[in-house]
Amino acid sequence: MMNFLRRRLSDSSFIANLPNGYMTDLQRPEPQQPPPPSASSAAPAAASPASERRQPPQSAPPQPQPQQSAGSSFFSSLSNAVKQTAASAGLVDAASAASSAAAKKFKLLLVIDEPHTDWVKCFRGKKVHGEYDIKVEQAQFSEINLIAHAEGSYAIDVQAFRNGTKVVRSFRPDFVLVRQHSFSMAENEDFRNLIIGMHYAGIPSVNSLESIYNFCDKPWVFAQLVSISKTLGVEKFPLIEQTFYPNHKEMLTLPTFPVVVKIGHAHSGMGKVKVDNHYDFQDIASVVALTQTYATTEPFIDSKYDIRIQKIGSNYKAYMRTSISGNWKTNTGSAMLEQIAMSDRYKLWVDICSEMFGGLDICAVKAVHGKDGKDYIFEAMDCAMPLIGEHQVEDRQLITDLVVSKMNQMLSKTPIPSPQRPTATQQPQSGSLKEPEPHKIPPQRPPPQGGPVQPQGTQSQSQEPLQPQRMFPPGQSAKPSTSQPQRPPGPTTQQPRAQGQGISSTGLSMEVEPEPQPAPQQKPPSHPQLNKSQSLTNAFSFTESSFFRSSVNEDEAKAETIRNLRKSFASLFSD
Repeated sequence: MMNFLRRRLSDSSFIANLPNGYMTDLQRPEPQQPPPPSASSAAPAAASPASERRQPPQSAPPQPQPQQSAGSSFFSSLSNAVKQTAASAGLVDAASAASSAAAKKFKLLLVIDEPHTDWVKCFRGKKVHGEYDIKVEQAQFSEINLIAHAEGSYAIDVQAFRNGTKVVRSFRPDFVLVRQHSFSMAENEDFRNLIIGMHYAGIPSVNSLESIYNFCDKPWVFAQLVSISKTLGVEKFPLIEQTFYPNHKEMLTLPTFPVVVKIGHAHSGMGKVKVDNHYDFQDIASVVALTQTYATTEPFIDSKYDIRIQKIGSNYKAYMRTSISGNWKTNTGSAMLEQIAMSDRYKLWVDICSEMFGGLDICAVKAVHGKDGKDYIFEAMDCAMPLIGEHQVEDRQLITDLVVSKMNQMLSKTPIPSPQRPTATQQPQSGSLKEPEPHKIPPQRPPPQGGPVQPQGTQSQSQEPLQPQRMFPPGQSAKPSTSQPQRPPGPTTQQPRAQGQGISSTGLSMEVEPEPQPAPQQKPPSHPQLNKSQSLTNAFSFTESSFFRSSVNEDEAKAETIRNLRKSFASLFSD
């Protein structure tokens, strides 16, 4: 039977249907079991409450019977099995996310980049808000997977090979730095779904996830450049002429040759073909038909050199690249790269492009300088731009400082726990367990006739909000001992006296010095396994159990606990 319970409790569908507060109660230690009073101490308990309070320390606890110890060990084993199953499933840690987040003294940064750059070394010694260390997790898009919920909880999984060993990690980053292209048709790698998932989870990043998603199609970015050129004018923002074809069917109009045909969305010179005549153009159109994507054409510029203006935060750099091998693609073959002075004209280009899509913290503008002496802007890049030149170490440090600054701005000092499991309904239950109220009358019992006025007011106040939630018939709640065949008829005669003692103790608490609760001393000595079943109920956190824990009549609470426990066992063994 224990094996069946372990399999049943390990079922994901069973765990998902548990009520609120289920896993929180599993973390509570089992309360110390008071030794049951002996039969000799039960007789003076009915005569005098004072002697009843002094009697248990003097009498030694009796030896439990074999059948009672067997039942106690069963409940203890079942409770331990539930806790072990929950701990192995990781559910107990999720319920204590608030305490663990408060104790966490670091912020987790996910860097999406190729492994040739060690970003862990770059962020070593950096702190957020002067007190939180930055823990870096670096991976590529191809190694990442994630899950995100609408309420804000998420988790990112990384499966990568490090030194020939497969490493699997799962974590929740506080910030993301994207240094890799999320979409490329040339490499058949489409990771836009990961960008959508991180944006769905609301993870802050550099650049923003909205801008990264917008940069997944170069014609979409070029449309923004067209809007900027129309606003500033061609003289201030000289944009190259370009024609967009959504598919091969429209590639019938012959452009002015020679032209450069760019097929789809690719990087590093891939997908770009120089066409000198209309025959070659028709051949390229047939290739576009196979790719089932869009294409663009631009007039071929006989250039002297390429220009790249980059901006990282508030730092600007301009580079000039000249082809040595004679290839019309300056990024292919041999080329000479040198840094040039940053002019106001170049600064205007990159500043206006950094305002696209809500703002770009890292961006670059690419242009060609033709032999006719004119400049032609043909592309804008985002945070995935490669670092070039002899100042790559400095550029990585600038990116590091930019990310730390953004983390200081966008991350709060107080860690926000994951709303993966709602805890609003768990707090009143935990509060009711920590604050016992020994002078309250059970809500399901009717107020005594002719009793003191003050206890009746207390009873009616506690009974009014809880009465609609009772799920038992009136006869069953009035006489809980009749529905329990295992209980002897002794507690039935003690319940009215226990009620009267509870009322009298309430009256004494308002006039004289309050005394300890006498009700627990009147429980039958022949039922020690009820304590174990009550500890088991702490593991199975029912909705109605919080009402019984705060009541003075523990006999009736135990009877209700047994009935709830039977219902739970019936549901467990039903299938």
